[in-house]
Parts: sequence; C-alpha cells; structure tokens
Amino acid sequence: MWVLNSPHFIQTPISSLPIKHKTFISSQQSSDSITTSITAKSTNKNPVIQSLCKKGNLKQALQLLSSESSPTQQTYELLIHSCAFEKSFRDALVVHRHLIENEFDHDPFLATKLIDMYSELECIEYARQVFDKISRRTIYVWNAILRALTLAGYGVEALGIYREMNRIGVPCDRFTHTYALKACVVSESMTLLLRKGKEIHGRILRHGYESHVHIMTTLLDMYAKFGNVMYASYVFDGMPDKNVVSWSAMIACYSKNERPYEALNLFYAMVNEIIDFSPNSVTMVNVLQACAAVVGLEQGKLMHCYILRRNLDSMLPVTSALMTMYARCGKLEAAQKVFDQMDRRDVVSWNTLISSYAIHGFGMKAVQIFDEMIRRGIKPTPITFVSVLGACSHAGLAEMGKRLFVSMTERHGIRPSVEHYASLVDVLGRANRLKEAAKVIEDMKVEPGPKVWGSLLGSCRIHCNVEFAERASNRLFELEPTNAGNYVLLADIYAKAGMWDEVKNVRKLLEAQGLQKVSGRSWIEVRRKIYSFMSVDELNPHIEQIHALLAELSEEMKQQGYIPQTKLVLYDLDEKEKERILLGHSEKLAVGFGLINTSKGQTIRITKNLRLCEDCHTMTKFISKFIGREIMVRDVNRVHHFYNGMCSCGDYW
Repeated sequence: MWVLNSPHFIQTPISSLPIKHKTFISSQQSSDSITTSITAKSTNKNPVIQSLCKKGNLKQALQLLSSESSPTQQTYELLIHSCAFEKSFRDALVVHRHLIENEFDHDPFLATKLIDMYSELECIEYARQVFDKISRRTIYVWNAILRALTLAGYGVEALGIYREMNRIGVPCDRFTHTYALKACVVSESMTLLLRKGKEIHGRILRHGYESHVHIMTTLLDMYAKFGNVMYASYVFDGMPDKNVVSWSAMIACYSKNERPYEALNLFYAMVNEIIDFSPNSVTMVNVLQACAAVVGLEQGKLMHCYILRRNLDSMLPVTSALMTMYARCGKLEAAQKVFDQMDRRDVVSWNTLISSYAIHGFGMKAVQIFDEMIRRGIKPTPITFVSVLGACSHAGLAEMGKRLFVSMTERHGIRPSVEHYASLVDVLGRANRLKEAAKVIEDMKVEPGPKVWGSLLGSCRIHCNVEFAERASNRLFELEPTNAGNYVLLADIYAKAGMWDEVKNVRKLLEAQGLQKVSGRSWIEVRRKIYSFMSVDELNPHIEQIHALLAELSEEMKQQGYIPQTKLVLYDLDEKEKERILLGHSEKLAVGFGLINTSKGQTIRITKNLRLCEDCHTMTKFISKFIGREIMVRDVNRVHHFYNGMCSCGDYW
C-alpha cells in the first residue's frame, strides 16, 4: 500500500494524463514571440529547447517541445532537471507524458532522472510507477528508487527493494549499501530494522567494502541512531581510513547517546592526531552539545575560542549550539550576547533564544522574544511553540500558554502535534489545573501518546493528586510497559500521600517486570576537568571526604530548620539509614565535591540526568546561604540558581 503525504499527490496513472502545453503559457513578451516564431521554422528545435532550459525558461521550452517531433535524450534530461529545479509538478507531468508518447519511457537513463525528479517533488507514487514500468533495470535505476524511498521515509519499502535486488542478483554498489543503511533508521520498526542493519553490515564485509570510508561512516551513523554505541565504536575503530565526517559522526554518536566524556576525549584526539583536515561546523555543534550535557562551561569557552579561530562563528548551526551551550551552563547573558552579535538570524536562532530563557524560568521574557520574532516577520515553526509553551510551563503562565496554543492554529496555521498537547497539559498541570489538563487530553484530535500522559503524571507528582495519577499511570503502563520511570513516579506520589501499601504494590509490579529505576547521575566541572557522580556512589575515591562534609553540613542546617525528607526513600528502613541514602544523592555528592575543590566565591555548576528531588532542592538552598556560594543545578527540566537560601525557580519546577 503506497501512501503519499503530499499536496501534489494525484492517483491518476501517468499514461492517462493529457498534455496541455498551451495552458502553461499565459502572455509572452513580443521578443519571446519573435524567438518562438523563428525557432518554429527550424526542423530541429532540440538545441533551442536545451538552451532555454539552461537559462531557466521552462515554460518557453515546453511550448517548443509540443512542436518537436524528435526530442533527444539530452533534451528530456534537461527538461526533467528544470521541472525538479522549478518544483513544478504540473510541468513534470507534461514532460513525462510527452516522453512516453515518444517511446523514451523504457530508457533506463531517463527513468533514473524521472525517479529523482519525482523524489524532489515528493511524489513517490509516481517514482514507483516509473520504476515498475522500466523493463531494463540497471543498477542506477534500482539505486534511484532506493534513494527516493529512503529520503521519503519509506524505510521498510526501501529495504524491500534492497532485498529484491539481492534475490535476483542485481550487483550492488557502494551507493546501494549506503541507501539501504539509511533506510534502516527512517522507520518506527526500530528493533526489526536494527537487525536488518546488522545483516547489511555482514553483506558489506562479505563484499569487501570495509575500506570504503563513506559506507562505513553511514554504517557507524546507523548504529548511532539506534543508540548502539558499542557497535558504532567497533565500526569506527576498525576503519582503516577516516575523514572529518567519520570523526564527526562518532563524536555525534557519543554526544547524542549520553556519553559526553567520550565525545570530548575523541574531539581532542581528533585535533591532536589528525593533520590532514580540521573539525568542521558539524563537529563543533556536536562537541558543544557534549559541553552542554555536563555543564562544561570552561570546556565550552575553549570550544568558542577554537570556533572563532577557525572562522566558524558565521555558521548558524554553530552559533545556535553556542547559545544552547552557554544557556545550559547557566550563562544566559553569554547566550544573549552570542545572539546579539549574529550578523543574520534564522528561526532556529530565535527558537534557541526562547528556549534558553525558558529553561531559566524567565517565561515572560521568552514570550516577549517570541512576540519580537513575529514582529520581525520570522514565521514560527512547531518547535517555536514547543519552546514558548515550555517557557509558560516553567513560569506558571497558564493563561498565556492557553492563548499561545490557540494562536498556533488560528493565527499561524500550525496544526498541534502530540508534543504541543503534552506541553499544554504540562502548562496546566504544573499550575495545579489538573481537571483542565485532563479535559485537554479528552478533547485531543490525535491519539494521546506517552508524552501527554507523562506530562499529566509529572504534574500529579508535584501536587500529590492520586486520582489523576492513577488514571495517567494506567495508560502509561499500557503504552510503555518497560518504562521504569512511570512506576517510580506513581510510587513517589503514593509515598507523598502516605499510602505505603500501594507503594509496596508498585514496587512489586516493578520487580515483576524486571525493571530497574534509572540511577541518578550528576556532573561537575572543576579546573577544566569533568567529574561524574552516581547516587550512593561508594566506590568514588572522594566519597569519604564528601560524606564527612555533607554530614557536618546536614547537622548544622538542621539547627537552622532543615528537615530531611525521608519519605522520598521508598524502602522500609529506619530514619538514620534513610537520611544516609538522601545524603548519597548524586547532586549532593557533586555539590560537596565542588565545595571542597573550588575557590571561595566561585560558582558551583552541576548538571543532573533526572529531575531534582525535593530534598536536594531544599538542602541546596540551605547550603547556598550557609556557605555563601552561588550554586547552579541544571536538571532534566530546567536550570536552578541557588543563592542566599533562595532558588530562581521560586520552588516552582
């Protein structure tokens, strides 16, 4: 079953479409008429048609085509290219129909060009018709349809073509394998296609393509997109020759799969070991993402200097990545400065600035930037609304969020996706408007997914609403039966409500599923080195010194009103043991390490892979006042700035 999500899709077969050359010609200048009159006297109009195509005069070329009895292969090639370049579907149909009438529809070369043209026009059904009708299928024709299907997102269908090629013995080349590997990552059937990707890997090795850098880089990238870092690194390490794309792909693999240490180390290895080429803009974007992931501000500054030396700061993806890095490292003013100094800005630049203010909790500022963007004529994208709705969520701007959500469709013509609904549910839920949030889910025009129900469950955790939590978790257990986080959230809500029997039941359910809670992990940068801490990390060489400091601070802070929130520990233990577990949370360990190893007055910057727990949030406020230090913690939701016993989030996160 072929389905095409394109406004140009017409189910009429090519062969039944009439030629209407004259309908494409409106009014011509007198000089154009003279040219047409002169060329009409010539028996061979092919040179003129080709010349018109090269000059961008497709309409005039089509007018002459109607009176040319013997168009050549080159003439059709240029006409096809012009239709693709002009993005003209109607003209493409005219050329194709004319080509069929002149019996060029069995020409493999032109068939390849037609498939490429329909791919450019996002008309995959027509590309498939061309492929099905060609009797002499060269490798170029097979590769063309394989490429077209892959680019259109029909991964399963593309792999069906690849399988057929191997079945009938069509000799595959490097392009075939490359497109087949890319087809593996453009479908939702990830498990099935990973297995298929491994099969292609084996075929590549059997046919001796392991020394081809382009194929092996595509293979590496395929494993990276599946999150299979081990296989990706195996491919990378085994490559006899590597280029800047290979290095960048492996750095991206580490960066996008929560391995920022490896990403940074590989970048330095690339810079120090490679002489023939330098990191490019793609490399730097991925390295900056790694710096942002671990709040490596000093590392990020070094990368900024490198970017300036290499004149990469004029590239928009690089500047947007720089803004994100500074914002996620807590230097919002630096992110704003990068934006202000940009010679040109695209919608991604504006989106990045909006999201930068959003994660810091400056909701109204983010909305003001959004309004300024609209005033300057920048058309918002769906991502723009995800960012600005997120800003409303973190700042408690429920009414503003609702208005922006409505404006998506009514003013900007953007149909809300599941992600937008999830954002609206989050906006309302965090503001303790859970009934409204639930009503939004009921009235959704698309099927609510895990993100939507997850937003509701997260809000229930904040406001300890058992009724809606049970409703949301029941749906999440059906949609994501192996996501341990949903079970943990529900157990937390039951614990807050003092429903300990229910806590035990959820824990039993978690254990019965063979699932484990994701361990908390935090990072801190000290003297340009990044240190990692796991919750209850007894093997860390600094643990005894850190524990001693935290225990001392805890006792002193108790005298100032700090009460450890032991109810967060979902185990049947005595209070002292629960307090010990709380002190072992990864963010507290990172704070303790920072206090020991940084200078007085220096800001401590930490990132965590999960949401900051209530006890860590409370204790960090006390520490910031007790020690007189600013502490910045970026969790999975937002950035918290702790100073003098207060947090920038206003306890709203």
